[in-house]
Amino acid sequence: FSGVLSAEVLQALLELQEQLAGASAWVEAAGREVTLQDVCYAPLNPTSPSLADCCVNSVTQYFQNNSTRLAMTATQTVGKETGTVDWHDHLIYCVNSPLSFKDITALELSCMAEYGGP
Repeated sequence: FSGVLSAEVLQALLELQEQLAGASAWVEAAGREVTLQDVCYAPLNPTSPSLADCCVNSVTQYFQNNSTRLAMTATQTVGKETGTVDWHDHLIYCVNSPLSFKDITALELSCMAEYGGP
C-alpha cells in the first residue's frame, strides 16, 4: 500500500468521521438542534436510528469504525509459513468479499459495516 492508505491515515479518517458524526446545527423552524441521526439514511432501522445505524460509506466501515479493530494483529500459519496479519490483510479480503461476516485471516473480523450492511 502507498502512504495514502496507511494505518495513520485510516486512524485520522476515523477521528474525523467521529467529529463529523457529533456535529449538530440549530434549526430555527424546528426549534431544536438537528444531528446526523435526524437526517441519515439508516436502512436497517429507519424509524428511530441511533448514530451507529446511520449508513456512512467509508473504508473504515470494514473495521466497523473501531480503532481497536483497525490496530489488531494476529499470528497466522498457512502451510509451513508463519507470519503476522493486520489491517492490510483484512482490507484486501473485504474488498474482494464485502458481504463476509468473518474474514479468513486469524483476525476473524467481519467485513460488514457498523450499521449492519455491506
